[in-house]
Amino acid sequence: MKLTTYTGGLCATNGFLLETPDGNLLVDAPDGISAWVVARGVRVDHLLLTHQHFDHVLDAAALQAAGACLHAMEDYSDEFTLESLSRKWGMPVPVVPYRIDQRLLPDPTRPLSLCGLQFTLYHVPGHAVDSVVFYLPEFELAFSGDTLFAGSIGRTDLPGGSHQLLLDGIARHLLTLPPLTRLLPGHGPATSVAEEAAHNPYLQ
Repeated sequence: MKLTTYTGGLCATNGFLLETPDGNLLVDAPDGISAWVVARGVRVDHLLLTHQHFDHVLDAAALQAAGACLHAMEDYSDEFTLESLSRKWGMPVPVVPYRIDQRLLPDPTRPLSLCGLQFTLYHVPGHAVDSVVFYLPEFELAFSGDTLFAGSIGRTDLPGGSHQLLLDGIARHLLTLPPLTRLLPGHGPATSVAEEAAHNPYLQ
């Protein structure tokens, strides 16, 4: 498996390209990632959304139009993308509507198999109602979205947010992963379970 990181958009959002002999997939779709994969000559077969806040889905429709199958926990809604909130703020976010081709069931006993990879799925709400963490046990690698960052956690003051719910989910699903598990968050640099358990001020 080849893993490459893209960072783009106003919120400097990370998207991750996973290339395998059995196909290619993206985790999240920040602004500009569609053109980036085209420039690399890569066809995206699947798009996994950690959650549907606007900065993670701005290129979802373009990727779907190019043939990607979209996977998320919930169907598209402007409530999930925060478009309705941005309109109230007077700063409407231009998310092109898309459809979710496959609803995800975040059940650790039922792995998601795509492109020859086996993902364990964890539902970790608190930042967003539909937040999903994608874990690859074979590679000790987890895509944590906006749940857990290097030295921080996701903001919980948005609709559907809950500080305690997020901390509980992190403790239950992320801090119980092997300590050397690499965490790839939706913003900022990669980190590890051991590093965050030992030094993240929100988890002490």
